Amino acid sequence: MKTMILLTVAASLVTFGQPRVENRKDRQDARINQGRESGELTKKEAAKIRARQKDLNQQIREDRRDGGGLTAAERVKIEKRQDNISEKIYREKHDAQKTAPKP
Repeated sequence: MKTMILLTVAASLVTFGQPRVENRKDRQDARINQGRESGELTKKEAAKIRARQKDLNQQIREDRRDGGGLTAAERVKIEKRQDNISEKIYREKHDAQKTAPKP
């Protein structure tokens, strides 16, 4: 019985964990775009953050290729890096550097 429960939980993590990573990536990209449009992010700041996101996306692709999906440990590592990128977006949007908002 315990084995069945563990298998069910593991299957749900595999099924539901991957969309969460993708959804968060999309939300962060939207935050970067909004920051550029409002002038809260400079072009250089946005480019640096996007480069970090691009590196993470490459890591995700490699992790998925390794074993047919993301393991729980890989998801934890990815979410930690996404946390760091999210923090960077926040800090850059709230610093003193501003540009003119896009019309």
